[in-house]
Amino acid sequence: MNVLGFVSSFFGDSAHWHGYDGIPHRLLEHVQYSLLALALAAAIGLPVGLVTGHTGRGGNALAFLATAARALPSFGLLVLMAVLLGIGLVPVMIPLVVLAVPPILVTTYEAVRSVDPSPVDAARGMGMRETRILFQVEMPVALPLILSGLRSAAVQIVSTATIAAYVSLGGLGRYIVDGLYQRDYEKVVGGATLVAVLALATLAVFWAAGRLLVSPGVRRR
Repeated sequence: MNVLGFVSSFFGDSAHWHGYDGIPHRLLEHVQYSLLALALAAAIGLPVGLVTGHTGRGGNALAFLATAARALPSFGLLVLMAVLLGIGLVPVMIPLVVLAVPPILVTTYEAVRSVDPSPVDAARGMGMRETRILFQVEMPVALPLILSGLRSAAVQIVSTATIAAYVSLGGLGRYIVDGLYQRDYEKVVGGATLVAVLALATLAVFWAAGRLLVSPGVRRR
């Protein structure tokens, strides 16, 4: 049977649409893991990227940390965390957050640093506080690039969150891991297809967010 046949059989089987191991439940688990990891990574990466980008200090340190974090293998880090912390959600979140922080951090820093200094200098000349300059002058212009960093991180998280299944958690990775163990390639292909579709849906969500949040004048640049 070819790949399309596996996909058709997987999604055509009514047993895959109900119960604890059904597609809706596994999809919801995967989305929950992904949203939690993205929220944690954004809570770390956005403030640091905004502050360092605004002050212009720490760029070299950020580049070094981002390179080091990207070099860490997510699966290897998952195994290490599972050995140290035991089975649970925390060992899964750590490698996902480590994976997602670098693109958010570096892109946010570069986005703020690339803002035209003229309006920033004008705002300072008018006596605006540094926090107001950051959020009212620099951030609106930097927002498209900031969103691109969040989008990149979100897609990486969605694609990598399948590792949760290796430590007995749920998500779409359950189909891939269980399918490989059972030699049920219909389930493996079906799970991989769902992950790919969810990644495409994530891209669509960020495209819509960009249309809603970025001002038309900035988008036309």
